[in-house]
Amino acid sequence: MKTYINPQRMRWEEMLKRPLFSVTELRDQVQVILTEIRTSGIHALRKYTEKFDGVFISTLAVSPEEVEEACNLVDSNLKEAITIAAGNIQKFHESQVPQTKRIETTSGVTCWQKAVAIDKVGLYVPGGSAPLFSTVLMLAIPAKIAGCKEIVLCTPPDKDGKINPAILFAAQLVGVTKIFKLGGVQAIGAMAYGIDCVPKVNKIFGPGNQYVMAAKQLVSISDVAIDMPAGPSEVAVMADTTANPAFIAADLLSQAEHGPDSQVVLVTNDHSLIEKVVLELTSQLNQLPRQSIAEKALANSQSVVLDKVEDMIDLINGYAPEHLIIAMENYAEVAEQITNAGSVFLGNYTPESAGDYASGTNHTLPTNGWARSFSGVNLDSYIKKITFQEITPEGIQRLGPVIETMAAAELLDAHKNAVTLRLNELNDKK
Repeated sequence: MKTYINPQRMRWEEMLKRPLFSVTELRDQVQVILTEIRTSGIHALRKYTEKFDGVFISTLAVSPEEVEEACNLVDSNLKEAITIAAGNIQKFHESQVPQTKRIETTSGVTCWQKAVAIDKVGLYVPGGSAPLFSTVLMLAIPAKIAGCKEIVLCTPPDKDGKINPAILFAAQLVGVTKIFKLGGVQAIGAMAYGIDCVPKVNKIFGPGNQYVMAAKQLVSISDVAIDMPAGPSEVAVMADTTANPAFIAADLLSQAEHGPDSQVVLVTNDHSLIEKVVLELTSQLNQLPRQSIAEKALANSQSVVLDKVEDMIDLINGYAPEHLIIAMENYAEVAEQITNAGSVFLGNYTPESAGDYASGTNHTLPTNGWARSFSGVNLDSYIKKITFQEITPEGIQRLGPVIETMAAAELLDAHKNAVTLRLNELNDKK
């Protein structure tokens, strides 16, 4: 990790720059694949699955027999853990169910908003070296609560053409309706366009690498909605003298092991803390099976010393991390001043991995600074809201003249006439 001591504000943005590829080059590469998927269909899906995942898939859909077999392979302790986590995620997201309220804006004019589930949603669950069965819970549970009729899941197969058993167990536990052996750009293209047996969905959810993120953004231009631009994972830790260096190192490594393009940032007002954390990083890193991946991520990461807490807060709000841990004595007070972050973890005993798995909050969050304008996945992500209004004769008589005046001022005579005809009819009845 690079270390900066009280850097000038003008340097903050550059020194915290994410390790991203050239956007133009990346999108050009992804667009070529998407175009071939649209034109060649199933042949392109098989071609790129063989190229990127190293296996030829004749049948994309996962059969009920495969799901049953996978469920029998999952350890009972893991099944119990997944079930408990699912329960907590269910509780938290059920609390977000919106209530319909009818509001009388003017006497005789009633307006309300109704939440309606998106019919078909597509869930992308990364696989590869770390099959994220927890992401199945995070994406499918709110979809089920919202009432989505079709919940489609795509995840990459292994070299044997199989899906990780825990992913399939989680999928059947939370009500996924269709599962396909597809990863990367080809999964996003299949769900966006509707290829072979993979249905076209209305909205695509889920994290992924920079290629997946680029694919989601490209298909969102004209084919399908997406949850957010969610790319490589990241965490920032704010710490003071009350923080535990071992805990901080563990939290930083928990993100660094996601992938070589992940980024971790430590911001502190304690000059001595960084050296202690570095010693812990070295010790813990040597014990990790994914050591080489974490090392590459740490090479893209920074530690920053800022003497003033106000400066620490300003730097974090400018960086807008996906995950933020506040390991400070006055963490509640500091947290109130955080305006840009995907999910915040408070105090020494709230590890980021709790939110990744089982506390109940969602771990599909905006990365790359998108927390400045996007929320993480929540129940609202799976619903659309339709507004209704009902106007009585009394109501149109009260509100009509207002509409007529505004429509006339905008030179939209048909708008005005739609009101005038009604008012004339009511006046004729008097």
